[in-house]
Amino acid sequence: MKLIIINGPNLNLLGIREKEVYGNKTFDDYFEELKEKYPQIELEYYQNNVEGELINEIQEKGFLYDGIILNAGGYTHTSVAIADAVKAVKAPVVEVHISNIFAREDYRHVSYLGKNCAGSISGFGLKSYDLAIEYFLKR
Repeated sequence: MKLIIINGPNLNLLGIREKEVYGNKTFDDYFEELKEKYPQIELEYYQNNVEGELINEIQEKGFLYDGIILNAGGYTHTSVAIADAVKAVKAPVVEVHISNIFAREDYRHVSYLGKNCAGSISGFGLKSYDLAIEYFLKR
């Protein structure tokens, strides 16, 4: 099985920004833990702060991989273009958020992506990514 985790804007700052919300661990460190925990899966990781680059990655990998785990960050609540890219690809996409988006500002309660995803996971910290991987393992 081949999965890619795609992270959007500001997720390159995990372990540095708002530690009370996002924790102390960098995503690179966490990604190494995921690869060790799931050796049977070919895991790849991509992060970009630019909307168009995220779309390019979704379009490229969405026809080659078995699944996409997507944390679009703030673009979740603003990007019709990323939602369209998710809808256009063959691979199922699981939307992931580290924080509970429903316990945050009102504008974060809306996801343009969710209706085009196999499911959404929110609020379990970095464990949200584990839960998405487990979905792919059990489907």
